[in-house]
Amino acid sequence: MELTAQLIWLFGLAIPIACIAWTVTHEEVFREPREYCVKNSQEGKTILKRKFFYLFTCEYCFSHYVTILILALTGFKLFLPDWRGYILAGFSLVWIANIYMSLYNLIRIDLKKERLQAKKEEESLKG
Repeated sequence: MELTAQLIWLFGLAIPIACIAWTVTHEEVFREPREYCVKNSQEGKTILKRKFFYLFTCEYCFSHYVTILILALTGFKLFLPDWRGYILAGFSLVWIANIYMSLYNLIRIDLKKERLQAKKEEESLKG
């Protein structure tokens, strides 16, 4: 695969990785399973149990496992055609996906802040 195509794949594949990792670790649809995982990550009797459940509460940690799944499904390799290409692709995908999630989080914070300010202004005009 040409370098340009590899880079397009890199930035493109990072989008579903970021989406899946963010949704599982932050969105309301997975709140109950996430709360169960948080509880077990804090109260688990063994370190193995605590660490296993923690993986489902941290978007960075979880993005590694989503990346492994995506690499298994697509066979994407970066720069090198052998197993080293999988390693490079994996860490690069995690890095790009986490940049996407950080940007998304910043945008969400700004939007939330704007909504709160608008609500505050609206209430002060009524009162």
